[in-house]
Amino acid sequence: MSNIHIPRGWEMPEAELTPESVYMNRREVLKAMGVASLFAAGALPACSPPPEVIDAHPEINLTDLEKTVYPANRITKYKLDRRLTSEAIAASYNNFYEFSEVKEDVDHHAQRLQTRPWQVEVTGLVNKPKTYDFDDFLKKFILEERFYRLRCVEAWAMAVPWTGFPLKALLDEVEPQSGATYVRFESFHKPFLAQGQFAFWQPWPYAEALTLEEAMNELTILATGIYGHPLPKQHGAPIRLVVPWKYGFKSIKSIQRIEVVDYAPSTFWNTLQPLEYGWEANVDPHVPHPRWPQTKEEMIGTKEVRLTQKYNGYGDFVASLYT
Repeated sequence: MSNIHIPRGWEMPEAELTPESVYMNRREVLKAMGVASLFAAGALPACSPPPEVIDAHPEINLTDLEKTVYPANRITKYKLDRRLTSEAIAASYNNFYEFSEVKEDVDHHAQRLQTRPWQVEVTGLVNKPKTYDFDDFLKKFILEERFYRLRCVEAWAMAVPWTGFPLKALLDEVEPQSGATYVRFESFHKPFLAQGQFAFWQPWPYAEALTLEEAMNELTILATGIYGHPLPKQHGAPIRLVVPWKYGFKSIKSIQRIEVVDYAPSTFWNTLQPLEYGWEANVDPHVPHPRWPQTKEEMIGTKEVRLTQKYNGYGDFVASLYT
Protein backbone atom coordinates (compact mmCIF):
# COMPACT_ATOMS: atom_id res chain seq x y z
CA MET A 1 0.00 0.00 0.00
CA SER A 2 2.92 2.36 0.59
CA ASN A 3 3.58 2.49 -3.18
CA ILE A 4 0.09 3.64 -4.11
CA HIS A 5 -0.06 7.37 -4.91
CA ILE A 6 -3.41 9.07 -4.38
CA PRO A 7 -3.28 12.35 -6.37
CA ARG A 8 -4.30 15.54 -4.62
CA GLY A 9 -6.78 17.91 -6.19
CA TRP A 10 -4.12 20.41 -7.21
CA GLU A 11 -1.85 17.96 -9.05
CA MET A 12 -1.67 17.93 -12.83
CA PRO A 13 -2.62 14.55 -14.34
CA GLU A 14 0.42 12.74 -15.70
CA ALA A 15 -1.19 12.60 -19.15
CA GLU A 16 -0.98 16.41 -19.38
CA LEU A 17 2.68 16.76 -18.44
CA THR A 18 5.40 17.40 -20.97
CA PRO A 19 7.48 14.21 -21.34
CA GLU A 20 10.61 14.41 -19.21
CA SER A 21 12.91 13.42 -22.08
CA VAL A 22 11.51 16.13 -24.35
CA TYR A 23 11.82 18.79 -21.67
CA MET A 24 15.34 17.89 -20.51
CA ASN A 25 16.78 17.44 -24.01
CA ARG A 26 15.63 20.89 -25.03
CA ARG A 27 16.88 22.42 -21.81
CA GLU A 28 20.34 20.96 -22.36
CA VAL A 29 20.49 22.32 -25.92
CA LEU A 30 19.40 25.77 -24.78
CA LYS A 31 21.79 25.74 -21.84
CA ALA A 32 24.66 24.93 -24.14
CA MET A 33 23.65 27.89 -26.33
CA GLY A 34 23.27 30.22 -23.37
CA VAL A 35 19.71 30.93 -24.48
CA ALA A 36 16.65 30.92 -22.23
CA SER A 37 13.28 29.57 -23.27
CA LEU A 38 9.98 28.33 -21.97
CA PHE A 39 7.06 26.06 -22.56
CA ALA A 40 4.04 27.29 -24.40
CA ALA A 41 1.00 27.62 -22.24
CA GLY A 42 -2.74 27.60 -22.86
CA ALA A 43 -5.82 25.84 -21.75
CA LEU A 44 -5.25 22.86 -24.03
CA PRO A 45 -7.37 19.75 -23.64
CA ALA A 46 -5.75 16.61 -22.28
CA CYS A 47 -5.67 15.03 -25.74
CA SER A 48 -3.55 17.88 -27.15
CA PRO A 49 0.15 17.35 -27.82
CA PRO A 50 2.58 18.47 -25.13
CA PRO A 51 3.44 22.18 -25.19
CA GLU A 52 6.30 23.18 -27.43
CA VAL A 53 9.28 25.32 -26.47
CA ILE A 54 8.55 28.85 -27.66
CA ASP A 55 9.39 32.47 -26.88
CA ALA A 56 13.16 31.90 -26.87
CA HIS A 57 15.19 34.97 -25.93
CA PRO A 58 18.44 35.10 -27.93
CA GLU A 59 18.63 38.83 -27.13
CA ILE A 60 19.39 38.08 -23.47
CA ASN A 61 23.12 38.33 -22.97
CA LEU A 62 24.10 36.16 -20.04
CA THR A 63 27.23 36.85 -18.03
CA ASP A 64 29.71 34.02 -17.62
CA LEU A 65 28.38 33.43 -14.11
CA GLU A 66 24.76 33.36 -15.28
CA LYS A 67 25.62 30.81 -17.96
CA THR A 68 26.64 28.41 -15.18
CA VAL A 69 23.33 28.63 -13.29
CA TYR A 70 20.60 29.02 -15.96
CA PRO A 71 18.57 27.04 -16.63
CA ALA A 72 18.59 25.62 -13.11
CA ASN A 73 17.68 22.14 -11.96
CA ARG A 74 13.91 21.71 -11.96
CA ILE A 75 12.31 20.61 -8.68
CA THR A 76 9.29 18.39 -9.44
CA LYS A 77 7.92 18.32 -5.90
CA TYR A 78 5.64 21.30 -6.48
CA LYS A 79 3.01 20.16 -8.95
CA LEU A 80 0.90 22.30 -11.24
CA ASP A 81 -2.73 21.68 -12.11
CA ARG A 82 -2.61 23.85 -15.25
CA ARG A 83 -0.38 24.75 -18.18
CA LEU A 84 2.39 27.27 -17.78
CA THR A 85 1.45 30.77 -18.83
CA SER A 86 3.13 31.89 -22.05
CA GLU A 87 6.20 33.97 -21.32
CA ALA A 88 5.07 36.63 -23.77
CA ILE A 89 1.86 37.07 -21.75
CA ALA A 90 3.58 36.99 -18.37
CA ALA A 91 6.18 39.52 -19.50
CA SER A 92 3.63 42.05 -20.75
CA TYR A 93 1.04 41.96 -17.92
CA ASN A 94 2.54 43.12 -14.65
CA ASN A 95 1.84 45.20 -11.59
CA PHE A 96 4.84 47.39 -10.77
CA TYR A 97 3.38 50.66 -9.51
CA GLU A 98 6.79 52.29 -9.17
CA PHE A 99 6.75 52.57 -12.97
CA SER A 100 3.12 52.55 -14.07
CA GLU A 101 -0.40 51.76 -12.94
CA VAL A 102 -1.15 50.37 -16.41
CA LYS A 103 -0.10 46.71 -16.49
CA GLU A 104 0.61 46.65 -20.20
CA ASP A 105 2.98 49.65 -19.90
CA VAL A 106 5.18 48.27 -17.12
CA ASP A 107 7.40 46.31 -19.51
CA HIS A 108 8.39 49.52 -21.31
CA HIS A 109 8.85 51.82 -18.31
CA ALA A 110 10.69 49.30 -16.12
CA GLN A 111 13.60 49.19 -18.55
CA ARG A 112 14.92 52.36 -16.87
CA LEU A 113 15.85 50.36 -13.79
CA GLN A 114 19.59 49.77 -13.49
CA THR A 115 20.12 46.35 -11.94
CA ARG A 116 23.93 46.36 -11.90
CA PRO A 117 25.55 47.01 -9.54
CA TRP A 118 22.93 45.83 -7.03
CA GLN A 119 23.31 45.15 -3.36
CA VAL A 120 20.97 43.65 -0.76
CA GLU A 121 21.49 44.52 2.89
CA VAL A 122 20.44 41.87 5.40
CA THR A 123 20.28 43.32 8.88
CA GLY A 124 18.29 43.57 12.11
CA LEU A 125 18.06 40.87 14.75
CA VAL A 126 20.66 38.59 13.21
CA ASN A 127 24.03 37.44 14.46
CA LYS A 128 25.77 37.90 11.11
CA PRO A 129 24.42 40.95 9.29
CA LYS A 130 25.79 41.29 5.81
CA THR A 131 25.48 43.28 2.61
CA TYR A 132 25.45 41.01 -0.44
CA ASP A 133 26.38 41.90 -3.96
CA PHE A 134 23.75 40.34 -6.21
CA ASP A 135 26.24 37.96 -7.80
CA ASP A 136 26.99 36.63 -4.30
CA PHE A 137 23.57 34.99 -4.35
CA LEU A 138 24.33 33.19 -7.61
CA LYS A 139 27.65 31.94 -6.22
CA LYS A 140 26.54 31.01 -2.69
CA PHE A 141 23.13 29.43 -3.12
CA ILE A 142 21.96 26.55 -5.30
CA LEU A 143 19.31 27.79 -7.70
CA GLU A 144 16.21 25.69 -8.40
CA GLU A 145 13.44 25.97 -10.95
CA ARG A 146 9.96 25.62 -9.48
CA PHE A 147 6.59 25.74 -11.23
CA TYR A 148 4.26 27.84 -9.04
CA ARG A 149 0.76 29.22 -9.36
CA LEU A 150 0.54 33.00 -9.03
CA ARG A 151 -2.75 34.45 -7.81
CA CYS A 152 -3.35 38.20 -7.91
CA VAL A 153 -5.74 39.83 -5.46
CA GLU A 154 -7.46 41.24 -8.57
CA ALA A 155 -8.76 37.70 -9.33
CA TRP A 156 -6.45 36.87 -12.24
CA ALA A 157 -3.84 34.14 -12.19
CA MET A 158 -0.78 32.74 -13.95
CA ALA A 159 1.41 29.64 -13.73
CA VAL A 160 5.08 30.59 -13.68
CA PRO A 161 8.43 28.75 -13.77
CA TRP A 162 10.52 30.69 -11.25
CA THR A 163 14.23 30.18 -10.65
CA GLY A 164 15.55 31.00 -7.21
CA PHE A 165 16.63 29.68 -3.84
CA PRO A 166 14.84 29.20 -0.50
CA LEU A 167 14.76 32.32 1.65
CA LYS A 168 15.50 29.97 4.56
CA ALA A 169 18.99 29.39 3.17
CA LEU A 170 19.78 33.09 3.40
CA LEU A 171 18.24 33.46 6.86
CA ASP A 172 20.17 30.44 8.12
CA GLU A 173 23.38 32.11 6.98
CA VAL A 174 22.73 35.37 8.83
CA GLU A 175 21.34 33.52 11.93
CA PRO A 176 18.17 35.19 13.27
CA GLN A 177 18.32 35.85 16.99
CA SER A 178 15.98 34.23 19.48
CA GLY A 179 13.75 37.29 19.76
CA ALA A 180 13.16 37.57 16.00
CA THR A 181 9.56 37.10 14.86
CA TYR A 182 9.15 38.88 11.49
CA VAL A 183 11.08 39.59 8.31
CA ARG A 184 10.69 42.95 6.56
CA PHE A 185 11.54 43.53 2.87
CA GLU A 186 12.15 46.86 1.18
CA SER A 187 12.56 47.77 -2.49
CA PHE A 188 14.44 50.67 -4.10
CA HIS A 189 13.51 54.35 -3.82
CA LYS A 190 14.46 56.34 -6.94
CA PRO A 191 11.64 58.77 -7.82
CA PHE A 192 13.49 60.35 -10.76
CA LEU A 193 13.88 56.90 -12.30
CA ALA A 194 10.56 55.35 -11.23
CA GLN A 195 8.11 58.22 -11.55
CA GLY A 196 5.34 56.41 -9.74
CA GLN A 197 7.29 57.15 -6.58
CA PHE A 198 6.53 60.86 -7.03
CA ALA A 199 3.12 60.00 -5.54
CA PHE A 200 4.10 61.49 -2.19
CA TRP A 201 0.91 60.30 -0.48
CA GLN A 202 1.98 56.68 -0.93
CA PRO A 203 4.41 55.04 1.53
CA TRP A 204 7.45 54.59 -0.71
CA PRO A 205 9.67 52.64 -0.90
CA TYR A 206 7.54 49.54 -1.39
CA ALA A 207 7.75 47.33 1.70
CA GLU A 208 6.39 43.92 2.58
CA ALA A 209 6.74 41.50 5.49
CA LEU A 210 6.28 37.90 6.56
CA THR A 211 6.31 36.18 9.88
CA LEU A 212 9.59 34.41 10.51
CA GLU A 213 7.79 31.06 10.20
CA GLU A 214 6.38 32.05 6.79
CA ALA A 215 9.80 33.25 5.68
CA MET A 216 11.38 29.94 6.69
CA ASN A 217 8.72 27.84 4.94
CA GLU A 218 10.02 25.65 2.11
CA LEU A 219 7.76 27.32 -0.48
CA THR A 220 9.16 30.81 0.14
CA ILE A 221 11.90 31.66 -2.33
CA LEU A 222 13.98 34.59 -3.48
CA ALA A 223 13.66 34.48 -7.25
CA THR A 224 16.47 35.58 -9.53
CA GLY A 225 15.08 34.13 -12.75
CA ILE A 226 11.98 33.14 -14.68
CA TYR A 227 11.41 30.93 -17.75
CA GLY A 228 14.93 29.58 -17.51
CA HIS A 229 16.79 32.92 -17.60
CA PRO A 230 17.45 35.92 -15.32
CA LEU A 231 14.49 38.06 -14.28
CA PRO A 232 13.51 40.77 -16.76
CA LYS A 233 13.12 44.16 -15.14
CA GLN A 234 9.31 44.17 -15.22
CA HIS A 235 9.31 40.99 -13.11
CA GLY A 236 11.34 42.61 -10.34
CA ALA A 237 14.94 42.17 -11.39
CA PRO A 238 17.41 41.33 -10.15
CA ILE A 239 15.85 39.62 -7.10
CA ARG A 240 12.32 39.38 -5.74
CA LEU A 241 10.27 37.47 -3.22
CA VAL A 242 7.88 34.69 -4.26
CA VAL A 243 5.27 33.47 -1.75
CA PRO A 244 2.87 31.33 -3.82
CA TRP A 245 0.12 30.80 -1.23
CA LYS A 246 -0.39 34.55 -0.79
CA TYR A 247 -1.79 37.18 -3.13
CA GLY A 248 0.78 38.50 -5.56
CA PHE A 249 1.28 41.90 -3.94
CA LYS A 250 3.10 40.16 -1.07
CA SER A 251 5.86 39.04 -3.47
CA ILE A 252 7.85 42.27 -3.41
CA LYS A 253 10.03 43.11 -6.43
CA SER A 254 13.59 44.43 -6.73
CA ILE A 255 14.58 43.90 -3.11
CA GLN A 256 17.39 46.00 -1.64
CA ARG A 257 16.94 45.49 2.10
CA ILE A 258 15.89 42.56 4.29
CA GLU A 259 15.49 43.21 8.01
CA VAL A 260 14.74 40.67 10.73
CA VAL A 261 12.67 42.29 13.49
CA ASP A 262 10.58 41.56 16.59
CA TYR A 263 7.40 43.41 15.55
CA ALA A 264 4.85 43.24 12.72
CA PRO A 265 6.12 45.81 10.19
CA SER A 266 3.82 48.04 8.18
CA THR A 267 3.49 47.10 4.51
CA PHE A 268 2.74 49.14 1.39
CA TRP A 269 -0.78 48.11 0.40
CA ASN A 270 -1.97 47.34 3.90
CA THR A 271 -0.97 50.88 4.90
CA LEU A 272 -2.74 52.44 1.92
CA GLN A 273 -5.99 50.44 2.06
CA PRO A 274 -6.11 48.07 5.03
CA LEU A 275 -9.74 47.06 4.40
CA GLU A 276 -8.89 45.84 0.90
CA TYR A 277 -5.37 44.46 1.35
CA GLY A 278 -4.88 42.43 4.48
CA TRP A 279 -1.49 42.15 6.11
CA GLU A 280 -1.53 38.35 5.98
CA ALA A 281 -3.03 38.21 2.47
CA ASN A 282 -3.41 34.43 2.19
CA VAL A 283 -5.42 33.33 -0.84
CA ASP A 284 -8.87 32.41 0.48
CA PRO A 285 -12.02 32.03 -1.65
CA HIS A 286 -14.18 32.50 1.45
CA VAL A 287 -12.87 36.01 2.15
CA PRO A 288 -14.10 38.36 -0.60
CA HIS A 289 -12.35 41.55 -1.60
CA PRO A 290 -14.64 44.51 -0.77
CA ARG A 291 -15.14 45.13 -4.50
CA TRP A 292 -15.29 41.61 -5.96
CA PRO A 293 -15.62 37.97 -4.91
CA GLN A 294 -12.53 35.78 -4.64
CA THR A 295 -14.23 32.46 -5.38
CA LYS A 296 -12.98 32.34 -8.99
CA GLU A 297 -9.90 33.37 -10.95
CA GLU A 298 -9.20 33.98 -14.64
CA MET A 299 -6.00 32.66 -16.23
CA ILE A 300 -4.25 35.46 -18.07
CA GLY A 301 -3.78 34.69 -21.74
CA THR A 302 -6.39 31.94 -22.00
CA LYS A 303 -9.30 33.50 -20.04
CA GLU A 304 -9.91 30.08 -18.51
CA VAL A 305 -11.93 30.50 -15.31
CA ARG A 306 -11.00 28.30 -12.35
CA LEU A 307 -12.24 27.95 -8.82
CA THR A 308 -9.95 29.61 -6.31
CA GLN A 309 -8.25 27.22 -3.90
CA LYS A 310 -7.52 28.14 -0.30
CA TYR A 311 -3.84 28.94 0.14
CA ASN A 312 -3.77 28.85 -3.69
CA GLY A 313 -3.69 25.06 -3.46
CA TYR A 314 -0.63 24.87 -1.17
CA GLY A 315 -2.44 24.00 2.04
CA ASP A 316 -0.41 20.80 2.53
CA PHE A 317 2.68 22.97 2.93
CA VAL A 318 1.37 25.98 4.86
CA ALA A 319 -1.95 25.34 6.60
CA SER A 320 -0.14 24.36 9.81
CA LEU A 321 1.24 27.91 10.03
CA TYR A 322 -2.23 29.24 10.77
CA THR A 323 -3.64 26.83 13.32
